[in-house]
Amino acid sequence: MRRTAKAAAAAAVATCAAGISTAAHAQHAGDNVAVLGWFHVAPQQSSTPLTTTVAPTPINTPLRLPGSFTSAGTGLSTSKADTVGLVFTHFLTDHIAISSVAGVPPAFKLYGHGTIKPPGPAGALGSQNLSNPATNPIVTSVRQWSPALIFQYYFRDADAKFRPFVGVGVSYNWFSSIQLNPNFVKATQDDLGAVLAAGAGKPGQTQVSAKASSSWQPVFNVGAEYNITAHLGLVASLTYIPLKTTSSVIVKAADGSELAVSRAELKADPLISFLAVSYKF
Repeated sequence: MRRTAKAAAAAAVATCAAGISTAAHAQHAGDNVAVLGWFHVAPQQSSTPLTTTVAPTPINTPLRLPGSFTSAGTGLSTSKADTVGLVFTHFLTDHIAISSVAGVPPAFKLYGHGTIKPPGPAGALGSQNLSNPATNPIVTSVRQWSPALIFQYYFRDADAKFRPFVGVGVSYNWFSSIQLNPNFVKATQDDLGAVLAAGAGKPGQTQVSAKASSSWQPVFNVGAEYNITAHLGLVASLTYIPLKTTSSVIVKAADGSELAVSRAELKADPLISFLAVSYKF
């Protein structure tokens, strides 16, 4: 009897221990997970040629400039970037979760390619060589903000230590802190800017600035989480955003009136890898 009782007690303890061990790695409905890690942003990019829109008369008449012209062979490209990422996940069910993605906005560099050259007599007077190594990158730093909300489906049982997931969501993307290369600004002022200012009859040094459009974009996500303990885990994921933006370089006269805007559509389409540590609470 004693041996039977001891055996039953041992079996009960083993069963409880096994249950505790399994449950220690669970991600159930109502659980929250905070994730801190490293984003690597690798653009899969392409660009349209730059199209320059010129202000109306008096520029067009003496220089015989069209209202707009496209410079074949021109384009833009951007660098890769790394930054710190923060993800907060809430499990709605054992398999469905919603994640908010934020972090330190990554800083990129923007490079120019080709030559902006107006048609007709104006092209003989002045142009803008975007490929000049002395003026590249034409944007030395620009911050990209892409907070996202992602719905994810976690595979395998809620008590499994290793759980792959897929997700789809939406992000809002905008850009800030655009810093132009001083060499690019001066080259634009001395060449294309000087021609446009002379044609407009507006003496003085031109002003050069840049901007990028904002947009809502879908987000596609795949990854996995490995639960080490009841609270700690490791996360790896790959995210794709079909991101595009219209980048513009604006040339203004000394009095602030707009002389011309050169625009190109840059499709960055970044692949974003993420390695992180998670904490469940």
